[in-house]
Amino acid sequence: MTLNLNETRLPPALTLRAAQWADADAVAKLTLDVCTADGDPTVANTPADIKRFWKEPDFNLETDAWVVETADGKIVGYEEFFNQHGSAALEGDGYVHPEFQGLGIGTSLLHALEARARQAMEQSAPDLRVFIRNGMSMTDMRAREMHETEGYRPIRFTWRMEINLNEAPHPPEWPAGIELRPFDMTAHDFAVYQAHEEAFRDHWGHTPNSFERWQHNTTGREDFDPTLWFIAWDGGEITGYSLCRYREGIGWVGTLGVRRPWRKKGLGLALLQHAFGEFHRRGTKNISLGVDAANPTGATRLYQRVGMKIASEFVIYEKELRPGREMDGEEGE
Repeated sequence: MTLNLNETRLPPALTLRAAQWADADAVAKLTLDVCTADGDPTVANTPADIKRFWKEPDFNLETDAWVVETADGKIVGYEEFFNQHGSAALEGDGYVHPEFQGLGIGTSLLHALEARARQAMEQSAPDLRVFIRNGMSMTDMRAREMHETEGYRPIRFTWRMEINLNEAPHPPEWPAGIELRPFDMTAHDFAVYQAHEEAFRDHWGHTPNSFERWQHNTTGREDFDPTLWFIAWDGGEITGYSLCRYREGIGWVGTLGVRRPWRKKGLGLALLQHAFGEFHRRGTKNISLGVDAANPTGATRLYQRVGMKIASEFVIYEKELRPGREMDGEEGE
């Protein structure tokens, strides 16, 4: 399949083209319109989110993102491609404005995505299974039907969970020998990265991540606040961590992980309660996080235990482009 943007099912008044840097604000507004229509505007991308993604290592804006615009220049569709790992674990993310559905926009973008994915898979190891995944709101039935028509199947579900703290949460009870230390980016950044790679190695969908990409998406963010990174130590070893930030005014527990030797000792609960307490101290009552609905470490039970509720649900669709051997990090699916 060759990548030809002139071969679409779009009406003459709509144009599919490669995204440009100047489109970032309009693309972010589009994601907000779509997520609002789906019932959860908190998961929309900001202009800063879009620009950060477009600066990802190994991402090429000229070849890996597309928009559909009207004759007067309004962007009503967007799709992005990302080579998650090894040119075999591939991802997309697409949006169609609610007022412009039923015009072939989503299908045209999905075809561009698959064509790009098939180009990328030529660089993958010949024995690897190659797939492309795309996530969407469970409530977006039109997008779900379109993906199924194009040969995708639902394989996994994720939740955004939230809690509203009307009063200060219970203080954490730390396991014996565990202590929190202030995060020092120079001294601790690589160690936290290594701990994260180890903690998430057995999670579904995890693929090895470079330190460069880790820094780009964490400590390199313009809204990075080291005082919201809570790192638990046992002597000289990191045992667990809760990496938090603000997301459109909401307290966001971006990543919470516990290394295997320290699991089932209450450390995850303590880290979560500490994060809640710090957000509450700063005057933030609404706190959210995202989680795999079938998380193997029992994270969903932990979050429900502390009073978090499911705010919205998303489904991940997959299309296999080539059968083969599973890469590291995918065996657990």
